[in-house]
Amino acid sequence: MGRLARPMRPAAAGPKTEGGAAAAWTVRALASAVLLGCGMLSLASGPAAAQPGPSVTTVPGAAGAAVPEYRLGPGDVVRITVYQNPDLTLETRLTEAGLVSYPLLGSVMLGNLSVSAAEQRIAEGLRNGNFVRQPQVTLAVLQVRGHQVSVLGQVNRPGRYPLETGDLRLTDALALAGGVTPGGSDVAILMGTRDGRPFREEIDVPGLFAPNGRDRVRLLRHGDTVFIDRQPLAYIYGEVQRPGPMRLERGMTLMQALATGGGLTARGTERGIRVHRRAADGSTAVLQPGLDERLRDGDVVFVRESLF
Repeated sequence: MGRLARPMRPAAAGPKTEGGAAAAWTVRALASAVLLGCGMLSLASGPAAAQPGPSVTTVPGAAGAAVPEYRLGPGDVVRITVYQNPDLTLETRLTEAGLVSYPLLGSVMLGNLSVSAAEQRIAEGLRNGNFVRQPQVTLAVLQVRGHQVSVLGQVNRPGRYPLETGDLRLTDALALAGGVTPGGSDVAILMGTRDGRPFREEIDVPGLFAPNGRDRVRLLRHGDTVFIDRQPLAYIYGEVQRPGPMRLERGMTLMQALATGGGLTARGTERGIRVHRRAADGSTAVLQPGLDERLRDGDVVFVRESLF
């Protein structure tokens, strides 16, 4: 190994003995080693050398409210299996009281329990009865009958649909029913029971998809009914190209209705157009609105013939 070069002494320093020079070099070497060790320590403890922590998988939306689990109901068909105990496999239907008859345990109440809670109840029964030392129970819902919602009216597949999850939304139910027909309204009527009282709400379906829509709070419950009424209609006759009923779009004005009817004929006139509107008491009022006035459901527009 090569010899380390000694640091040069200042010119003003007096002569030193050989032992003093060796001692000075030793002090300087120890100081350099300490400084180098501190530097290595600071490098090792810096961000670049930090040990990675445990990996965490982040699920989008997981920070929100927890999704409620589906709860078993009367009529649900379930399959119960116990690991390494094939003789305890059972496929059965919950009774109206929410009971199942399970081997070795007899009648077990599973109604209104989540799947995980039902698995735990059966496992505790097998463990407490000393039938299985460490039972691993799996319950699968094969058919949902206990919790259903009805979708009626102007939809492609009206009927009853299972409430398989605890977060079924109104839009999900409409999708299960095949969507709204071309003759259906944009407003859905939701009826059911909330807190023991009858519940009814009219919901603007396109508004659910607006930037400030509240689709997340439109959760359905067992026994709810979703009804889609027919589309609002207006009627036009007289001197127009295409007389007859027309779909009343949102905010449709009298001028837009005339355009939908193909416009006026050669003998038609915009003067003296009459709108027949039915009041709440059943009477009919004859109005002469402006072209920019909005029409209502059931309005009848009459276009007169020009006298000149």
